[in-house]
Amino acid sequence: MKKTDAEWQQQLSAEQYRVTRQKGTEYPFTGALLHNKSTGSYHCVCCHAELFSSDSKFDSGCGWPSFSAAIAGRVRYEADFSHGMDRTEILCANCDAHLGHVFDDGPAPTGQRYCVNSVSLNFEPKP
Repeated sequence: MKKTDAEWQQQLSAEQYRVTRQKGTEYPFTGALLHNKSTGSYHCVCCHAELFSSDSKFDSGCGWPSFSAAIAGRVRYEADFSHGMDRTEILCANCDAHLGHVFDDGPAPTGQRYCVNSVSLNFEPKP
């Protein structure tokens, strides 16, 4: 999915644009979805692709919504050496929206912790 910066800015709030299109980060413990315990799915705020299931959400204590797995093929990975760190960035595979980072300190069975900015997601409750 290709859009110009002007199109993204028109579609997204200033904070959504800063995080998803400029690789920003929301402040920890401020995201609207951090404590969401409802059953459903989490979608990219930019293109509405389904990215995570509530079945994989857990409370990691890190300050951002955390998931133990992404829906297969919906997230892509890039090395991120910004801010003097060695991390793996996660992006929406459909529109390249920055979502957050994935770490190898999550729960079994995956051992992964997808640390995601709330502002990059929309939640759709399961009917």
